[in-house]
Amino acid sequence: MMSAPSTTAHDTAAPLLSPVNSHNEWDPLEEIIVGRLEGATIPSDHPVVSCNIPPGAARLQRLAGGFTYPRKLIEPAQHELDQFVSLLQSLGIQVTRPEAVNHRRRFGTPDWSSRGFCNTCPRDSMLVIGDEIIETPMAWPCRYFETHSYRAILKDYFRRGARWTAAPKPQLTDALFEEDFRIPKVGEPMRYILTEFEPVFDAADFVRAGRDLFVLRSNVTNHMGIDWMRRHLGPRYRIHEIESRCRMPMHIDTTFLLLAPGKVLVNPEYIDVNRLPDILSSWDVLIAPEPNPIDKRLLKITSMCGKWLSMNVLMVDEKRVIAERHHTGMLRALEQWGFEPIPCDLLHYAPFGGSFHCATLDIRRRGTLECYFP
Repeated sequence: MMSAPSTTAHDTAAPLLSPVNSHNEWDPLEEIIVGRLEGATIPSDHPVVSCNIPPGAARLQRLAGGFTYPRKLIEPAQHELDQFVSLLQSLGIQVTRPEAVNHRRRFGTPDWSSRGFCNTCPRDSMLVIGDEIIETPMAWPCRYFETHSYRAILKDYFRRGARWTAAPKPQLTDALFEEDFRIPKVGEPMRYILTEFEPVFDAADFVRAGRDLFVLRSNVTNHMGIDWMRRHLGPRYRIHEIESRCRMPMHIDTTFLLLAPGKVLVNPEYIDVNRLPDILSSWDVLIAPEPNPIDKRLLKITSMCGKWLSMNVLMVDEKRVIAERHHTGMLRALEQWGFEPIPCDLLHYAPFGGSFHCATLDIRRRGTLECYFP
């Protein structure tokens, strides 16, 4: 007679309750990852980097790539980041931080070598879908190992019940990039530096509305990357592509941002509201106001993201929204649209990759998976 299989303590343990749970951009926020500035290094020169940032910043980047950012940029940004973290904590939100890293260390593969960048923007390298965190296959060589500074956090979430996935690591050989790529001028057909050699995408080219995601094809996200996400998520989710008129597209959260059920914020310079996906026809399309002139001058020189960082807000819940204090036009517009803006300073974070939405990654929002469209 065969004996019954033995039962281990692991087999009889109660099911784990994942600490990761986030389905959209607006459910009440309970836990968030905020990036770090320590060790931030100017990204190493590469065509996929220079084509994605404003010309003034690109010229500086080519000369200074691989060197640490100057203190006069880091110190005011660090002061604002500390205040932002304190604000989140005062709102009862748990804040988790990655490890500090020396990003000047050189690394490589058999095909190329590079120095790092920074871990200021967790929104770029990881995508949260429900209880799953997906490490993304990023197109910038200097960001190849960026998620390593988050590995202690990811392992902790996994042990506590979260799902942890990594998309295929890209080769990032010359075959991925169009030879002699040139940024298209206004009126010229749109083109991108990426080929379809392999799937690459940044998480920041996606925004979530329950069972529906919206994505921007860009100079860091190709069709193969979007297809990988479609197949990975399967039929429970739908992914809709947003068409942008931006000549240097990179990251959806300065172009198109979901604020609450039935409300989407769009960039009037990049978006033709008549060409939005039909699924949004019943939603209120909120037109972002022109950014303040003083901010445009500063961002033209220092920002990697252009003048529309005024859109880069963080929803605390369906009403409360953290927005940059200097973007007074955006603050007034949010109030007029029925939101409760919470002003905060993060203007000097722009040289490191963004503002409130870029600098964070929602880990837990109090809510369930829902469908917000027919």
